[in-house]
Order: sequence, then structure tokens, then C-alpha cells
Amino acid sequence: MNVLVTGGTGFVGSHLIDVLLERGDTVTALVRSPAKAKAGDLEPRGVRLVVGDLHNRPALEAATADQDIVFHVAGLVAARNAAEFDRANREGSGNLVRAAATHGSPRFILVSSMAAAGPSAPGRPHTGQEPPQPVTHYGRSKLAGEEEVRRSSLPWTILRPAMVYGPRDKEVLKLFKLARWGVAPVFGSGAQELSAVIGEDLARALVAVAVTDLAVGRTYYPCHPEIFTSRAFAQAAGQAVGRNVATPGVPEWLARGLLSLTGAAARLADRKSTRLNSSHTDISRMPSSA
Repeated sequence: MNVLVTGGTGFVGSHLIDVLLERGDTVTALVRSPAKAKAGDLEPRGVRLVVGDLHNRPALEAATADQDIVFHVAGLVAARNAAEFDRANREGSGNLVRAAATHGSPRFILVSSMAAAGPSAPGRPHTGQEPPQPVTHYGRSKLAGEEEVRRSSLPWTILRPAMVYGPRDKEVLKLFKLARWGVAPVFGSGAQELSAVIGEDLARALVAVAVTDLAVGRTYYPCHPEIFTSRAFAQAAGQAVGRNVATPGVPEWLARGLLSLTGAAARLADRKSTRLNSSHTDISRMPSSA
């Protein structure tokens, strides 16, 4: 098949391109940074590069032409304010959808986030059928991006991944680096239920829904079946690096206060503040919908 991947120089996108090339698909990647594409050896492996971003109409037109499937993996997870999140995750998704729609009706696969749904109650995993209730600017922008896709004429499928880990990951790796120091703070009591998925498995899930007609118009939560708590995960990270780690709980009011201060300081310094690490906030017990 002819497929387009946005975010191909990132963690999940790079695993997706690996799987697509393994299948023998013809891959195009929309890339903002030719240097990152070069570092990922995309062109030498046969990936066609289109340089541009989600707000560059000529690049989007060139990238979406003659594609059977569009995998929209790119997304902003760090921003100075809500407007930046919205421009990237809502407007950017809408721009890509509209460009793809001018070239027929390719399958459109969106990588969203659990943050778009908001947290689930303990023991009551989300299935994709419940009303979304995002609690962060990031989550609201991802939900708005989903709505752009749902309103389109394209045959779409949306995936809201669990915590993604594995080779090339930089976010979950931060917890292991903390564990080396013998401490790994957890959000609240540490009893939050988590799910996870390794990068390659998520990539294969993306391909699976893209080639399955029954997946059209559906929302999935791809994850492994194991459920664990944030404290158990922090302790497992300690064991992996050979340390017994302390797992102090950070009260919700304190965590939110620190985030507010961090966000204000970042805005004053004109630097980007990131959302809470996914291993502590955006992840709930959310197995995939059937």
C-alpha cells in the first residue's frame, strides 16, 4: 500500500515506519526536520520525504496525494499555553484531514491520547463509548483533534494509547533515571491503575486497524492486558536498575500547584512546559475496546 506517516522521526512514528517497511509498503513521511529524518536513516531505507509541517498546505497536498492510508502520529505534548496545543493538535489535524480528503477517501488513522478521555474511575476502564472528560489543556486539544477527524468524510479510526515504552523512548526513561537515585515520586497514593504498551506492539496495532474494515468509525485503547499501579511500576523500575527505591506520594493539591508554578515560570521565560509525565497522570486503567 501507499501510506503517509506524520511524526515519523518520533518514538511511535519510527516504530510504525519500521513495521510498514517490513510489510513492503511504500512509505511517505511528512517531516519538519530533514536533520532528524537523516538521523533516522529514512531515505536510505526507501522512505519518501516531504519537508513541511501541518500548517504548510503545499506540503500537505504533496504528502497526501495518492495515499491509501494516512497515519497521523504527530502531536504536540509540550506548550506554553492552551493556544499552542490547540494550533498543533486541533488545527494541524484538521489541515491534514482536509488535504487528505482532496485526494479521494484514504483510511485515516489518528494517534490520540488517553488524556482526550480524561481519567477513569478505579476498576472501571474506559471503552471508548463514554463521554470524554479531559482535564488538561493537552487532553482538550487532543479531543478537539479527534473531533476534526470524526467530522470528516474519511473512513477513520482513532487510537488512544496507554503509556508507551520501549527502545527510543525518552519519557518513561525518565522514571528509570530517577530510580537510579533511589527515589521515584508517585502521584497521590501511588494506587493509580495503569496500562502500558510497547512501541512496536502499538505500531502493529495501528497497521491492524488500518487494514480492517470493521475498525472504521471506532475508537480503541491499545494496551497490554496487565494492570499495575504507579507505585508498583516505580518499584519495578528500581529493580531493573538494581536499586530499592523510595516512592513518596505527591498530594494532588501539591502536584497541581507545582504544575501551575512550572507553567507560569515557563511562560515568563518563554520556554515550553510539559504536561505531567504520562506514567503518572494521563494513564488510567483503560484496556482496549472490543
